[in-house]
Amino acid sequence: MSKSDPKPTRPRPGPWPPLPEEAPMPPSSWAKKTGFRPKFSGETNASDSGQISLPPPRPPPPRGSEPDLEAGRVRSQPAATNGVTVPAAPSGDKEQTVVKRRKESDGGSKNAGNGPNGQAVAVAVEPNSQPRRPARSEEVVDVLPNNGDDDGFMSRPSHIKYELRDTPGLVPIGLYGFQHYLSILGSIILIPLVIVPAMGGTYEDTANVVSTVLFVSGVTTLLQTSFGSRLPLIQGPSFVYLAPALAIINSPEFQGLNGNNFKHIMKELQGAVIIGSAFQALLGYTGLMSLFLRLINPVVVSPTIAAVGLSFYSYGFPLVGTCLEIGAVQILSVIIFSLYLRKISVFGHRVFLIYAVPLGLAITWATAFLLTEAGVYNYKGCDTNVPASNIISDHCRKHVSRMKHCRVDTSHALNASPWFRFPYPLQWGTPVFHWKMAIVMCVVSIISSVDSVGSYHASSLLVASRPPTPGVVSRGIGLEGLSSVLAGLWGTGTGSTSLTENVHTIAVTKMGSRRAVELGACVLIVLSLVVNTLHAGKVGGFLASIPQVMVAALLCFMWAMLAALGLSNLRYSEAGSSRNIIIVGLSLFFSLSIPAYFQQYGIAPSSNLSVPSYFQPYIVASHGPVRSKYGGMNYVLNTLFSLHMVIAFLVAVILDNTVPGSRQERGVYVWSEREVAKREPAVAKDYELPFRIGRVFRWVKWVGL
Repeated sequence: MSKSDPKPTRPRPGPWPPLPEEAPMPPSSWAKKTGFRPKFSGETNASDSGQISLPPPRPPPPRGSEPDLEAGRVRSQPAATNGVTVPAAPSGDKEQTVVKRRKESDGGSKNAGNGPNGQAVAVAVEPNSQPRRPARSEEVVDVLPNNGDDDGFMSRPSHIKYELRDTPGLVPIGLYGFQHYLSILGSIILIPLVIVPAMGGTYEDTANVVSTVLFVSGVTTLLQTSFGSRLPLIQGPSFVYLAPALAIINSPEFQGLNGNNFKHIMKELQGAVIIGSAFQALLGYTGLMSLFLRLINPVVVSPTIAAVGLSFYSYGFPLVGTCLEIGAVQILSVIIFSLYLRKISVFGHRVFLIYAVPLGLAITWATAFLLTEAGVYNYKGCDTNVPASNIISDHCRKHVSRMKHCRVDTSHALNASPWFRFPYPLQWGTPVFHWKMAIVMCVVSIISSVDSVGSYHASSLLVASRPPTPGVVSRGIGLEGLSSVLAGLWGTGTGSTSLTENVHTIAVTKMGSRRAVELGACVLIVLSLVVNTLHAGKVGGFLASIPQVMVAALLCFMWAMLAALGLSNLRYSEAGSSRNIIIVGLSLFFSLSIPAYFQQYGIAPSSNLSVPSYFQPYIVASHGPVRSKYGGMNYVLNTLFSLHMVIAFLVAVILDNTVPGSRQERGVYVWSEREVAKREPAVAKDYELPFRIGRVFRWVKWVGL
């Protein structure tokens, strides 16, 4: 070897003392998880000098893939599936945003998809790339996978059997539309079964209001799917309007009425609903809703809707306890169907999960009917038609509660309901307008709009190509206001809005076809008029025969579902963020505590009130803490601050828009931009108005595409 040759370098010694040798991992786990690719076929490669070469050290993970321990999941990073890398598109780069389309005729790439909050994600296909497996740390930290749960609740359209514009045929559309309405029937009919008896209505009044609700729900659904948001959302009486309606019904001026209390109170409700609905229509069609959307995010929607369900805790089980053998059977049957039997499929349909409420109602009603016919609730010398205050016998006083709440009296309802009756406007008389009740309903209409915004966003991610534009949202809110005006004119007792349960129903039934919902709405209108020889008055009569205990038991389940659906909106935000946890926690706590202060103020523990205990939270206007010389202002403030949803909304909207937080942490709703949506054929077909009406109103930019 010549002198010019460089001296061989010795390998640098390792650490001392030497580290213990680790057991080699099998190639299937070690190589794939570390990304190490050997040059030869062995786990270790021998060099020419006989020295073992170790794999290069792993580079530190990029900043975007570090686990966010506060949020409880890995931060956004590219996802890979079968060699397709899907990096998250930056929010400011509009040119690289690709929209997933359902059909090739819509144009665009099929490999693009929507993000979890409606953001478009670009797809870059790398040839000869291996599927990327998540690192070991990611498997431990990622507690919020993007896979759908066992109930199909997934914010991706690929899991929906029929999407927004799909038309599979008349028979499938009819079956799925009927299934859709039947699964959500409880939300449509239960509110009249609560407010009509509270107004002193008879069985005939209850049957007539139920028939009217079915008719108005079908008409308003057709209007919303045709000229509103155009999403497959059923319209109906919302639980958002139930608490203010009960507060108006139990107003002090209605306590000493003699005669027909029902019609008098219904006319007061009609006037308040019409004024509040007109305000909502103005909010939508003037474009103010587009500006208001900047304040509405998942952290605001979640506690607001959850507070709607939690606010009726004083009504639910206290009324169920008046006839526990019937109410407990109703609650347990619905729980068994919806939870324990939810995975059982019949002809590919999860009938027990989809029809949990109708099945539980049918079984419990049949049980109560058989017990009533068997004479279990018949007591000698006692009559249920005699008021409790006029009963002299101690024996009858002891059993009057069971006779009133457990019996199924079908004779009254069926004999009272006519065979043919057409619901018509102003059927209860001319509405009466009072400014104090109208102001309460105007505030409630804002809460209803917040509820609908959450439903629009969640349902669009399930069935549409992209979320709607702010103009489409404003258009939908405006039409909901007009629909509520129709509900006020016809006299349903509440406003009409997009039912929150729509999102759960779409996810479970996997049916998002607009045509199916429209056909179901037509069937609902026909049902409210005549079905063969059986008039809907008789259908309403059967529904009116449902005991109040069964209604309360069903509402326990429905309100619990509503609270859970409200909290589910947090999946669009960083649910583990301490900021969001504190905001949601404060909103929910104060939504229960502040109304309790107003409801309990000025009531002596031994006071004997004229209303049942489960209606006492709604008589706050007569004893609230606000006692100025202006009686109308006292009524408005005492009533509004006794509503749980109003407090939850105020606390959440103030904190979420003042406490600093990133857009990802807050989960800001991402709506489609108007110019981008007009260039995308799929988005235009999803949301444009039919019959080329949109071309006439193209200049109205704030209520359309």
